[in-house]
This record gives sequence, C-alpha cells and structure tokens, in this order.
Amino acid sequence: MNNALRYLFFAGPVRFLVLLVLGLNVRSREKLPVKGPAIVVANHNSHLDTLTLLSLMPLSSLPKVRPVAALDYFMSSKWLAWFATRIIGILPIERGGGGNPLTRSKAALEQGSVLVLYPEGTRGEPEKLAEFKRGVALLVKDNPGVPVVPVLMHGLGKALPKGTWLLVPFICDIFVGDPIPWKGDTKTFMADLRGAIEALAAEAHFPAWD
Repeated sequence: MNNALRYLFFAGPVRFLVLLVLGLNVRSREKLPVKGPAIVVANHNSHLDTLTLLSLMPLSSLPKVRPVAALDYFMSSKWLAWFATRIIGILPIERGGGGNPLTRSKAALEQGSVLVLYPEGTRGEPEKLAEFKRGVALLVKDNPGVPVVPVLMHGLGKALPKGTWLLVPFICDIFVGDPIPWKGDTKTFMADLRGAIEALAAEAHFPAWD
C-alpha cells in the first residue's frame, strides 16, 4: 500500500510540479544510481531538493531510495511523520542525541538502499554552499566500495526558499557528476566531494559560491 501511494505521488503531482511548473535542465541524469547500495550527495537549499531528486529516479527504484533526514524535524507531528516516512521514504536520523547517528544509514546500505545525503546538514541560503559536515565521509569510510555520486542543484532555493511555502516558478538545473572514489582519508574525501560539486557549478558557468 505504501509503495502504491508513493508511486502515485511521484508519478502525478511531483512530476507535474518539478517538470512542468518549474522546468528542469538535467545533465547526466543517467549517472544517478538506480540500484543500491549507493549514495547520492547534493547541496541543500529547499524542500524541493528531495522531491526533485526522487522525481528523476525510475518509479520502480523508489522503494529503495532513502533520503536521510532529521528526526526532530520530520517526526515533529503525526501527519508529517506519516508523510515523510510512508510517502517520501525518509530515513530519520537523530541529530545531537545519544548513540551513533550513522548506524541506521549503515544498516540501510547493507540492505541495498540508495541513500540521499545533504552534507551541509540543513537547508541553507539560496545558491550558497555552506560548510560540509564529515558524517558522509565516516559513512563511506566504513563502506569504501559504495559509489558516491555528487549532484549540484541550482535554482530550487529561489523557487521555494527556506522559511516559505510560496512557490515561485523558476527554471532549475540539476547536474550529476561522476562517482567520487574513497582514497583512504576522510579529509581528502571531503575536499574531493566539495570540489566535485563546485566543479559542476563551474561547468555550468554559474556564479561562484558566496
């Protein structure tokens, strides 16, 4: 039942929203992983980010795609929790609490999931790239054979900025890069990851990140 609702949601209103209302310019969509275990890493400026990424996946792959999201935000009400877990399929992670926040992510990878991670940790200002948290590197360190695919999303933060639900039609760009190899060092990996996303912006001739 949950999968059927998810298919209907993404095949109908979501694709209408992101493909027709917004309009997307997508480069190298074929590089997005449709089978796990795999990790998609992207910049984060809007609630549209996850909907847009998932709309680019084949419907058949959606049950295995798990956007990693903050438990304290998405579990704050019964209805939001139901929508986030049953329809979007988030993997809720506790921030700043006890225990290892990576435990559930590791388990999901072992089960063949495609994780969607935002290393900035939260939505930032439109078209600005905040500091990356190293949690993704620690996860990859324990799973060095898992492909990590960088994605640049540009314009979604202007179409639906943080703090508002007023959608502004705005042509947005989604650029997918090549997988980032693990070279045995978390600092190197984080530098490579940020460099890959900045390089995608440079290829598109977007303004430099502030």
